[in-house]
Formats: sequence, C-alpha cells, structure tokens
Amino acid sequence: MRSLAAACVVLGLTVAAQAQSPTTRVRGTVERVEASALSLKTPAGDAVMVALAPGYAVGGVVKASVADIKKGGFIGVGARPQADGSLLAVQVFIFPEAMRGTGEGHRPWSVLPESTMTNATVAETVSRVDGANIVLSYPGGEQKVTITADANIIMAAPAQVSDLVPGAQVAMSAVKQADGSLSANRITIAKAGAQLPL
Repeated sequence: MRSLAAACVVLGLTVAAQAQSPTTRVRGTVERVEASALSLKTPAGDAVMVALAPGYAVGGVVKASVADIKKGGFIGVGARPQADGSLLAVQVFIFPEAMRGTGEGHRPWSVLPESTMTNATVAETVSRVDGANIVLSYPGGEQKVTITADANIIMAAPAQVSDLVPGAQVAMSAVKQADGSLSANRITIAKAGAQLPL
C-alpha cells in the first residue's frame, strides 16, 4: 500500500503534494543509480542529480484505457477548459479503491497553464469509439469531462527499489534545498509502456 500511496502523491494529485514548498517537478530517464542519489536526464536533455531521502518510497504507474474507468470509480483528471464549459482531459489517474477520497474536489492544476485538477467519483460514463464523456461528482459540484485517445490514462501499480535502474522513466516532486540541490522521498516509475505523469 505504501507504494500505491507514493505513486498517488508523486503524481501531484493531492492538495498536500501541491502545497508543499519549495518543490519542483522532475521527470526523466535514470542514467545512474547511487546509494543515495539518482542521476537523471530530463526530456529537454538536462542532467539532474536528485538526492534520495532516507527511507524513500517508490511506486509505479502502468498504462490504462478508457475501459478501465468505471462508473463509481474514483479518479483524478488533469484537464483544460473547453468552449462549452466542459473539460478536455490531458491526464487521467485511476486511484486504487484504498485511496478513494484523496484530494477530493476541483482546483487549479499548476502543472499546465489554465488547467484544472479534479479528484472525484465517476457518476456517469458514455463511451464511444474514439474516447468517452464522463461526469465527475464531488461534494459541492460536478464536472463534465471528455477523454480522447490523446489523454494519458494511467493507474497505480506496485514497484520496488530494484526497479530504479538505468533507462527507467521516473517522475517526482523534489524539494529544493537552500543550496539549490534537490531531494525526493517518493519516486514514481513508469512501467509496462506507461507514459510518465505530468
């Protein structure tokens, strides 16, 4: 369960994860693994060293699909607004049942400009060939969301420290230290062809 919780927090889907500061999102490919640090190459090609906090946790994410989004399930949706007032999903995270209620609600999502994060229960689903329309319900409101084939749909999966090997795709919220160095206590590993979370 620790690894699943770690994945959820690292994905930035909870209010607590977004509120911690100063933090910075780090994504990239593991180049070297040391006893207490990871050497990464970011998608932009930059080299980044991240210190691993004592007792750090790892969690995994695996690729999922619209078919995995069930009525009554609890999900987190990072999305952009559409002209009709509905949302267009960029990223969908399917929470494990044990994490139901995590960060529940609708709020700005700092990962992308003019985007929102909604953690809520799927009230209704209408699937079609190229995606789905869903209604997300949370205390005090609801949001209509369109999920197309372009959305990154992922779900939590177990991971081990031994999965942190050169070539692994990872993401984390790293804490910036006073000297400018970075430290992380939770690492998310993209597994089984999953796309890294934003």
